This record gives sequence, C-alpha cells and structure tokens, in this order.
Amino acid sequence: MATGTARADRPSVRAALPEEAVRLSELAIRSKAHWGYDGAFVAACREELTLRPDEVTRRRTAVAERDGEILGFVTVEGRPPHGSIGLMFVDPPAIGQGVGRLLFEDALHRARAAGFTRLSVDADPNAEGFYRAMGAVRTGTAPSGSIPGRVLPQLAVRVPETDPDRAAEGPGSAGRDADGAASRRLLRPSARPSGERP
Repeated sequence: MATGTARADRPSVRAALPEEAVRLSELAIRSKAHWGYDGAFVAACREELTLRPDEVTRRRTAVAERDGEILGFVTVEGRPPHGSIGLMFVDPPAIGQGVGRLLFEDALHRARAAGFTRLSVDADPNAEGFYRAMGAVRTGTAPSGSIPGRVLPQLAVRVPETDPDRAAEGPGSAGRDADGAASRRLLRPSARPSGERP
C-alpha cells in the first residue's frame, strides 16, 4: 500500500443509477456468501437481495465507488419520520477499508435531508457488531424475510438533527461531544422502531 495516497484513494458516494441494479444485486449476493453461508442459504436469500431498476430511486440507493469501481451500496427506505436501512452491502475485497462506515454516514445524511428522524435495520447477525459500532442500539428481533424460522437482530439509530461534519468544531458545539468528536443520537432500547422490512 502506497503512503500519502489515502486521500486520493478514498471512495466517494453518489446516487445509484437504475442500470446498475443487476451489478448491485450481484454484489449483495457475493457479500452475503462471504460470511460462509452455503449455496442453498444464499439462493433462498436471492429474491430479498435483488434490487430492480425501477426500485433504485424509490429505495434511495447510493453507491460507494473508487476509480469507477462500485465497492458497496446502501438503501434508505420508508416514509419519514421513521425509515430503515433496507440493504447495505460491501463487496468482500473492500471489507475492512471503511466503505461500510462511509455508506452508513451517507445514509444518515440522506435520511436527515429526506426528513427521517430514526432508521431501523434488520441486520444479518454477522453485521450486528458493525451497526453497534456505528451507534445503533439493539431494539429487538425480526423474522428473516428469506429463511422461515430465522430471527435477525433489529437495531435502530436516531438520525442527527445536524450534520456532524458541518457543525462547528470545539467542545460544547452542536453535534459534537465534549471532546469535539462527532456525536450520535441513539434510541434507548425501550423505544421500538416501526419494524419496516426491505
């Protein structure tokens, strides 16, 4: 890895295009399979992980890309004020490179702009730790939309009222904690989200 090129190599996020739906669906399947699920399990999830061209805009789909290569995508779904992260997948070679964090932060930004105050996510058990690290709290469980009898952790995050990246810096500033770091407004575990499914 070359030094001094991290900024230039940083992925960017943009709105997905309808003609990218097949590529995004294939990425979701690859990402799901990365966690060691067998072929039958992944095949059972295929329908739920498929994004159709006419859904890309409605599901508020965004992609992370670097040098024209799509590294991951996320959807922000539902109607304000409460919505959900319906799909969020990172291509396996890009896992661990900050792409998930970038997509999650962009989802919060776009959710705020659309009028959402809270997002829920029915997470794959392998992704629960990521969502918790991003500030989401577990609020319960939800049935899998693909595998009968399987239960998924359900988490939620409050959408910040201001963009932490654009808030004034320094202790006590809006959107910052006492150390000046971006703060996340969280749901208390007793506050249950609407439970929307993708």
